[in-house]
Amino acid sequence: MATIATEIEATHATRIRSFVLPREHGTWGILLVPLLTGSAVGLLYGHNLGLLALFAVTALAHFCLRTPLEVWLGNAPLRVHTEEQGQAVLLSMIVYATVGDLALLALLLKGHAYGLLGLGAVAVATFFAQPLLREMGRHVRLAAQLIGCVGLTSAAPGAYYVTTGQFDSRAWVLWAVNWLFVANQIHFVHLRIHTARVADRALKFARSRTFLAGEFLTLLALALAWRAELLPGLGVLAFAPTLVRGLTWFWRRPAPFDVHRLGVAELLHAGFFGVLLTLGYIAGPLGV
Repeated sequence: MATIATEIEATHATRIRSFVLPREHGTWGILLVPLLTGSAVGLLYGHNLGLLALFAVTALAHFCLRTPLEVWLGNAPLRVHTEEQGQAVLLSMIVYATVGDLALLALLLKGHAYGLLGLGAVAVATFFAQPLLREMGRHVRLAAQLIGCVGLTSAAPGAYYVTTGQFDSRAWVLWAVNWLFVANQIHFVHLRIHTARVADRALKFARSRTFLAGEFLTLLALALAWRAELLPGLGVLAFAPTLVRGLTWFWRRPAPFDVHRLGVAELLHAGFFGVLLTLGYIAGPLGV
C-alpha cells in the first residue's frame, strides 16, 4: 500500500510540474541558442553585462510563463482537474510574471531599453496567433510552430540590443539566422514524423518538396547575406550539417524511426550552430 501511495504521489507531482514548467525540451533549445548567441555577439561589441543579466531573467521568466498561461487559457492539451492544480497554475503565473516584469522594468528604467517593448509585442502576438492557427486544422500546424519561433528567437536581437545599446543590422541578422536554423529543424522533424513509414522514393520526394524548397531558399539567403558581408563565413558554415543532413536523408534507405535519437541529433546540431555562429563573429567579417 505504501508503494502504491508513493507512486500516486509521484504521478501527481509530475502532473503539477507539467502545468508550471515547459514540457517540450526542444523549446528550451529554441530559446537558449538565440539567447546565448545574441549575448556572445553582443559582448563583442558592447559591455552592459548587468543589463544582459536582467534580460536573461526576463526572457527566461516570460518563457516559463507561457506554459501555465496556455493551461489557464485552455490552449494547452492538459486540463486542470483539481483545485490544487488550479492553484499551482495561478501561483506559477504570478511568480513568473512578477519576476519577469520587474526585470523588464529595471531594463527600461536603468538601461532605457525601450526597444524591448517592440520585441515583446512581437512575442505576445505570436503567442496568441499560434492557438488561432491550430484551430484552423492540422494542415497549418507547422506554420503555427514556425510563427511561434519568431517570438522565441527574438531573444537573440534582444540580448544583443541590451548589451550594445543598438538595434542595428547585426541584431536583425542574428534574429533571421536563428529563426532560419530553427525553422529548418522544425520542418525536418515534422517531415520525419510524417514520412516515417514511407519507403517509396517518389512518394517521399512528393512529401518533401516544401522542405527541399526551404533548404534551397535558406542556402540562397545565406549566400546573399555572406556576399553582402552581413554574415561571416563561419555563420554560413554553421548551417552546413543541417542542410547536408536534410539532403542526405532523402537518399537514405528506410529505417525505423527513433524520436529520441532524432532529438539528440538535433540538439547537437543546435550546439554546433551556436558555437560556429559565435566564432564567425569573433573571427571577423569573413569568419575565416
